[in-house]
Amino acid sequence: MSKELEALVAAALTKVHNSRVNNDVLSAGMVDELEVNDAGAVSFKFALSRDDPAKLVREARRAVRAVPGVTDVSIDVMEPGAGPAAGAPSGAVPVGGQVHPRPAAPQPMEFSDLGNVLAISSGKGGVGKSTVASNLACELAKRGKSVALMDADIYGPNIPRLFGVDEKPGIQDGKIMPLEKYGVKLISLGLLVERDAPAIFRGPIVTKIITQFLQDVDWGRLDFFIVDLPPGTGDAQLSLAQSIHMKGAIIVTTPQEMAVGDSLRGAKMFERVGVPVLGVVENMSYFVCPHCGDRSEIFVAGGGSRLADEVGVPLLGQIPLQAAMAAAADAGNPVVVADPESPAAQALASVTDEVLSRAGGKRVRLPIVTN
Repeated sequence: MSKELEALVAAALTKVHNSRVNNDVLSAGMVDELEVNDAGAVSFKFALSRDDPAKLVREARRAVRAVPGVTDVSIDVMEPGAGPAAGAPSGAVPVGGQVHPRPAAPQPMEFSDLGNVLAISSGKGGVGKSTVASNLACELAKRGKSVALMDADIYGPNIPRLFGVDEKPGIQDGKIMPLEKYGVKLISLGLLVERDAPAIFRGPIVTKIITQFLQDVDWGRLDFFIVDLPPGTGDAQLSLAQSIHMKGAIIVTTPQEMAVGDSLRGAKMFERVGVPVLGVVENMSYFVCPHCGDRSEIFVAGGGSRLADEVGVPLLGQIPLQAAMAAAADAGNPVVVADPESPAAQALASVTDEVLSRAGGKRVRLPIVTN
């Protein structure tokens, strides 16, 4: 039965067309390790390059699910050429034509005082990742949580501007003392270098900076440790995953298909390094008129929901575009502090509810504190 079903699944995949190569995904070699078990569960690897439409994954899943007898579909999305060479055993890597054992991955260190470590990530820049990270940290602090925010976006540190701080942190007993504002402890490379200094660092330096922020800053005892990661899937993400045990990652996207496709790759990266994805936050989801309160869809709707469905995680919330929100952020006033009753602040409060329910703590609303 499984062989017959496998043939039907393969036939269904030939109906999914990749316009970039003018061929179906099966003939184009985008599908590998197709397996169908006796219970009707289908799994395969799907090679998706940056130039391919992200919707191909959803179309492939939809086509396979429509095959009679299929009970489940599991797709492992990967970059072309990212897997081991043909014939290489699991846990081995090809070097110079020879297959050698894969080196053991570094074991993350235990930082028990940091509490719940949450990584805020995005597939591309400009989606509001730092805005979500800063408002989440402030909202958690308003609810009585002990919170720190580490700016790991080494190439574009925005946390100092979002909190309106620019003084250099002090040193006490050999430890860097984080700044604190709105009840949130803060550290960022932007506090340690000149504001207009270009961040020109190779991978090892990025790793060293992140390690120093983790080990050499006096964070105290925390409930939540929020990490604002740079966009993409580079050295900072891998360094963090190898350095510390994380409770989970939160993926920030906007509704547009390009942002969703990049975010999908970021989510898959966390899965590969053993970090659970807690959910997706869709930023700039819609616009609420400040005069009449009407809601308007500025971009193509539903990108966050599609990404959440693809990854198999919940959509934690949809944050609207809001007049004057950017100006308040530039002035160092996160919207949950500056305008807590506004639509964007209320949406971010709901996101915090979801984070608390999944990462530790009950859904408890504390009195709003704005000073």
